[in-house]
Amino acid sequence: MPKSKWSVDPAHSNIDFSVRHMMIAKVKGAFETFTAEVDADPEDLTTAGIRFTIDAASINTREKDRDAHLRSADFFDAEKFPNITFQSRSIAKKAEGEYEVTGDLTIRDVTRSETFTVTYEGTGKDPWGNERVGFSGNGSVNRSDFGLTWNAVLETGGVLVGDEIKISFEIQATRQN
Repeated sequence: MPKSKWSVDPAHSNIDFSVRHMMIAKVKGAFETFTAEVDADPEDLTTAGIRFTIDAASINTREKDRDAHLRSADFFDAEKFPNITFQSRSIAKKAEGEYEVTGDLTIRDVTRSETFTVTYEGTGKDPWGNERVGFSGNGSVNRSDFGLTWNAVLETGGVLVGDEIKISFEIQATRQN
């Protein structure tokens, strides 16, 4: 398949995360609003260009007060830094349909190189004749590397919020050309 531009379908895509809470459980959440610019041959991502822009204020952990705290200067400072971005820099094929995508992740005013595992899930036509492609992926980042260092020490020793953020995503996109 030739290289094409693809538009992410937000109704059929998601970006989720989880983080340890109180050293005993995990809190899960998602970013509700994001866009992506993808220029790729979905069957061979090694030459693709991928850019994600996430609305930091769209964070949703199903708890209003926690979400407000995450939007505050203690964490994302979404008013001052409204976007989280990822720009691919290199893509290596690891197995059939599986890739490591390395790029620049920017959270707040910190940019770091991060790598995510991405799986090509396939292509197909929807009922309206549009060509669609699906990808899934995951990775993890250390939140303190991006200046997200707020925490509280617990009576039992440990901390309220873990450092490792596990990220997973399901992306469905339609061909634009």
